[in-house]
Amino acid sequence: MHKLNVLIAGSTGYIGIQLIKLLSKHKKVSIKYLCGKSSVGKKISYFDKSFNSKSLPNIIKFNKSLLKSVDLIFTALPNGEAQVISKYLLKKNVLIDLAADFRLENIKNYLKWYKQKHKAVTNIKNSIYALPELNLNKIKKFNIISCPGCYPTSILLPLIPLIKKKIINQQNIIIDSKSGYSGAGRGVHKKYAKKNLYDSLSAYGVGFHRHNSEIDQEISRVTKSKYNFIFTPHLTPMFRGILTTIYVETKNKISFKEIHNHLSKYYKNKIFVKVLKKNSLISTNDVINTNKCYISVCKTRYKNKYVILSVIDNLIKGGSGQAIQNMNIRFNFKESEGLK
Repeated sequence: MHKLNVLIAGSTGYIGIQLIKLLSKHKKVSIKYLCGKSSVGKKISYFDKSFNSKSLPNIIKFNKSLLKSVDLIFTALPNGEAQVISKYLLKKNVLIDLAADFRLENIKNYLKWYKQKHKAVTNIKNSIYALPELNLNKIKKFNIISCPGCYPTSILLPLIPLIKKKIINQQNIIIDSKSGYSGAGRGVHKKYAKKNLYDSLSAYGVGFHRHNSEIDQEISRVTKSKYNFIFTPHLTPMFRGILTTIYVETKNKISFKEIHNHLSKYYKNKIFVKVLKKNSLISTNDVINTNKCYISVCKTRYKNKYVILSVIDNLIKGGSGQAIQNMNIRFNFKESEGLK
């Protein structure tokens, strides 16, 4: 059986490590190259002792000549670097980016939110924002696949079906998300050294977090009506996981049961999204180490106001697992291959 030859650029970060762990067990993948910068020459086991370095290549510096011998490139790099790699792609190459390089279609928005000019503008039209449960059929047509951010994944999965159906008031959506500190990358330990990262809860990016741009873009795809939302992210003293709480109001006397039924029906045949029984209290622990998103719809003491909860593992459904899910779709593998 032919296996996909894969290159992973940015292999030593939290996302890169998780990606290697999952791909190492994928029956249809062969990890040919691991690439890095400061880590060049080291074994991947230096960064995670659970790896058997004999079965994995040593870390090397990326060179465009490597693209000749691979089918697929995963990039888990700082923003801007996948754009450069995209210029070297051969016709046979597929690029799956886990950073923000191709998430935004508007280059002005990219400059506004990421404070840098886009280096591969002509490739934007060749890319897709790939949240599998919402645009599965389109993914197969693209060779540059952009994986959503972890926060938007947890937010858009419960929110988009309700906005498309015009079930909720779009003028007053409040989103509160809490993430494990791995979502901020390895540099988080230095950045939050004076804030007692491991014993405290920290709000950040209030009103202006970069992921606002993704949420905006994807909501505007499904509605012509005016909308507004407030999104506040928090870092928590846990390593992984995201719990998102969304506060919504219903329109036109739509009932609690209707909201729940619509979400349940929408995701009925989606293997990685599960809508739980009404008023279920959910925890990040329910989905850790899986590619699943759990959603719960809960009542409040007011008739037309409801709380929607969603939980994901930010390193898997919010990162490496979703990237592999997109790979499976793009190459006509079973969608759950390597993700059970």
